[in-house]
Amino acid sequence: MTQQFAERAANLAPTGARNADLTDLVGILEDQNRRKLDVIAPASALRFREGNVHVEGVESLITEDGVTDVDGIYRPTAVADEGIADKLRIPLAYLRRMRTENVPLLDENVNAWLRQEPQRRFMLRAFRGDSGPGMPPAEGVARALLSDSYKLMDNLDMLLAALDGVRQSGHPTRVTGCDLTDRRMYVRVESEAVAVQARELLRGYRSPFDGRSGDELPMISAGFVITNSEVGSGAYTITPRAVVQVCRNGLTEAKDVMRAVHLGGRQDEGVVSWSGQTQRKTLELITSKTADAVCTFLSREYVEAKVRQMEAAAGRPLAEPTRTIEHVTKTLSIGAEAKDMILSHFVRGGQMTAGGVMQAITSTAQTLTDADQAAALEALALPALTAAAAHG
Repeated sequence: MTQQFAERAANLAPTGARNADLTDLVGILEDQNRRKLDVIAPASALRFREGNVHVEGVESLITEDGVTDVDGIYRPTAVADEGIADKLRIPLAYLRRMRTENVPLLDENVNAWLRQEPQRRFMLRAFRGDSGPGMPPAEGVARALLSDSYKLMDNLDMLLAALDGVRQSGHPTRVTGCDLTDRRMYVRVESEAVAVQARELLRGYRSPFDGRSGDELPMISAGFVITNSEVGSGAYTITPRAVVQVCRNGLTEAKDVMRAVHLGGRQDEGVVSWSGQTQRKTLELITSKTADAVCTFLSREYVEAKVRQMEAAAGRPLAEPTRTIEHVTKTLSIGAEAKDMILSHFVRGGQMTAGGVMQAITSTAQTLTDADQAAALEALALPALTAAAAHG
């Protein structure tokens, strides 16, 4: 049963992407938008059967486009299971064990807690299943169980608003890569027109991918990464990101992030649909904030100041690099497998300094197939630089 569940969930889960181009990402998001179903439902309308979410008794939405049926069966993703555990205060490790070893016990536990507060309301974010004319609704995907005050800020809308902000800023930029997971969207933007020399930062560094030298190509260009989550895994953010041109390593500066959170007022029960006015105001604000952030993050003065800050710590030589990397990865809770990869990249990079540890982390992040893990690891590069310089 567990293997069958995993296979079916994989087939139903939303399509993701790693290092996709912008056109492909937009195509995936447009397809997802056609299948989205967001509903505010009381606990009394939700039941677990065979590990799936059953929605029963929620009124259909009738519009000029037709009837949107809500009642049906929705297979939870791992993200949805996390939301269920959180909202019902079931320990996540226990829920996962029941999912794997005893699905009837999972049903019994979830349903018991749903019955405790039958009028409590949730937002269920889902994808409708595909079904033909005259056929019963196909099994869908439960993407997330969230608070009924969660504010919908969907990836496609946020992306288009952000790109409009980039256009309005007037800076020459290009999208260098996009990732989409069950949790988040990532869009990396770069401006090679705003590039500064970082000879001290890259002195002695070699790309672990092709051996090119930082001494020959000592340039860092300005950029940023746009992120959003539709399922409660984070706010809409624009984070500054410097790109090392010799190896394409990315350095994100989380301290200067611009964010917009998914918090709003309580919503009525039934299918959730933004009003045109509400949507327009939210997206206008995102466009304006994005334009302001781009003007800041893509200024030469901003990038030069950040490079100088990094150089102050990056040149610190390491007496015992292996022990320093052990210390840094333990301090930042980086797992053993990633630690071994970082050490390998450090050796190939040839830079026996605190800066070499930072570069090894960002180059390792490029090789990870899980986009969420890659983004999380890249975000640790600057804290790792600080920790490595302090440890020596």
